Amino acid sequence: MSATMTTEEFLSHKKLALVRLSAGTPVMGAKMDEELRPKGYDVSVVYLHTSGADATLEDVKDSVEGAIIAVPRTQCEAAVREAIDAGIPRLWLQSGSDSKEALALCEEKGVPVVHGACVLMYAQPVQSIHGFHRWLWKTLGMLKK
Repeated sequence: MSATMTTEEFLSHKKLALVRLSAGTPVMGAKMDEELRPKGYDVSVVYLHTSGADATLEDVKDSVEGAIIAVPRTQCEAAVREAIDAGIPRLWLQSGSDSKEALALCEEKGVPVVHGACVLMYAQPVQSIHGFHRWLWKTLGMLKK
């Protein structure tokens, strides 16, 4: 059985993989790696679909403590399966990426997961539009623990 992990617990791990669809695909939302690195995170960008030289989760599995999945919702289950197969111990399914199938797979395999939230609203210090968005969610009672 998977455990819903707190955002704080996930972000206490500083060595993370950021899973994108491919090197040639436009980035979904902000360039998370560029925002997380100055906050003390060691982020390895990897790709679900590679063109030979691109890194995959299998390539970084021994050097990361978790993965942020930021792929289109239709590809989330495949990305989660790849992460589980690589032995990644915890996942964050970026808001807009999570799917019922991906969450069911995490549940089935017992992988702790955060979902339905943007990692940049929780990684401290929260800046720019993410700070406003965090304040708004907190005011409306929508901010995850």
